[in-house]
Amino acid sequence: MAGITIVGLGPGAPELLTRAAWQILSDASEIWLRTLHHPVVAALPPDLTLHSFDALYEKADTFAEVYAGIVARILELGARPEGVLYAVPGHPLVGEAAAQQLLTAAREQGLPVRLVAGLSFVEPLLSALGVDALDGLQLVDALDLTLVHHPPLDPDLPAIIAQVYSRGVASDLKLTLMHQYADEQPVALVDAAGTAAERVVWLPLYELDRHDVGPLTSLYVPALPRVSGFAGLQETIARLRAPDGCPWDREQTHESLRSNLLEETYEVLDAIDDGDPDHLCEELGDLLLQIVLHTQIAVEDEHFRMADVIAGIDAKLKHRHPHVWGSVAVADAEEVGHNWETIKHEDRVANGEAQRSVLASIPLALPALAQAAAYSSRAQRLGFDWPEISGVVDKVHEELAELAAAPDAPARFAELGDLLFAVVNWARWLDIDPESALREANARFARRFAYLEAQARTRGTPLNVLSIEELEAWWDAAKATEG
Repeated sequence: MAGITIVGLGPGAPELLTRAAWQILSDASEIWLRTLHHPVVAALPPDLTLHSFDALYEKADTFAEVYAGIVARILELGARPEGVLYAVPGHPLVGEAAAQQLLTAAREQGLPVRLVAGLSFVEPLLSALGVDALDGLQLVDALDLTLVHHPPLDPDLPAIIAQVYSRGVASDLKLTLMHQYADEQPVALVDAAGTAAERVVWLPLYELDRHDVGPLTSLYVPALPRVSGFAGLQETIARLRAPDGCPWDREQTHESLRSNLLEETYEVLDAIDDGDPDHLCEELGDLLLQIVLHTQIAVEDEHFRMADVIAGIDAKLKHRHPHVWGSVAVADAEEVGHNWETIKHEDRVANGEAQRSVLASIPLALPALAQAAAYSSRAQRLGFDWPEISGVVDKVHEELAELAAAPDAPARFAELGDLLFAVVNWARWLDIDPESALREANARFARRFAYLEAQARTRGTPLNVLSIEELEAWWDAAKATEG
């Protein structure tokens, strides 16, 4: 009878074959194997004619080509009156991409498919490690992880990474995992689980590609010892907001947290100015707390969830980077900026906001210097700019002269604003963030002024009674101490 039977050969040891699988194998005269490189093949019934797809692996450039070749051939064989018996390592639906594709294709062609379960590599691996699969265990393919930059794993939960079959795969996998885990993170290489050659080797992550691996090798990554995943932090915040949580946190609203959000943002900026990675790490955590807390309030009010926040910004990033997630070619960062503004304009048109100013999306609550920089940058992207920096410098001198010539206080007020805006434009041409430059200038002033105060205390003389010549001498000395 035409049709396809897919049988799982188990993890490797012949005694781990199911009775149903052995009965089918014993009754068959011919079998197609995904690969001959599986320990149970040597124990198959001796009168069974064996075919394999190993040659496909040798000829094809990608696994996708291998899987497509397997599916096409099995479909062809399955259409015969006698059908086809196709055998795979482990369980047909655990790590067997070709089997999944077969199921879909056979369904479309109306070919019947029988699945014969086999013990997967997971069960003996759990036995080798002594872990419980229901303890949040994550199961992923090493090849999938090597194709991404950041591992899609929750570090608060353990993970099994299958098919670490070569040192090349192990090396690429290590680099991806190091985006989430420390170099010294203990991991376990498990080879040939469920066979007489079973081996478990614990090692630090950075040594992953220094050990022998093979077709039956998997990697176990235990959960981190303290909450380190995004979901875990969300649970912590939700617990604080729960009826039996913290009274202060439960009382907070979006409005009451405004000042906290602003304060934490500035503390992040301070940490950046300090150049201290540990300080920055701490302050980014404080800022993240505010974001998660605001989102938890929205969840409770049934306005939106964290998934909506993440999905929104992820979609926006991909939409506005067609040179990364599309076919658009760009020459440099300046062209990226122009494309960004074009896409935003198209979005405004699509949303019925074509008449809205391009500056309208810049927050009015920004500090004035940062807001001026944002206005200047946005206008420049749309072509409103001097052709050369000399025009910018001339404008600064022009505004300085107008300030000096201003006849009264209101005029001086306006001209000073124009001068500051012109200086911000100059900063943009020099590729300097004016907000950061001024913050650093403020910090230098504070350090030097503290030096003056210290010198005055040493002399026992108030600053306000010292001459300007003395103060300038100390000021120069303060500058000299900074190198």
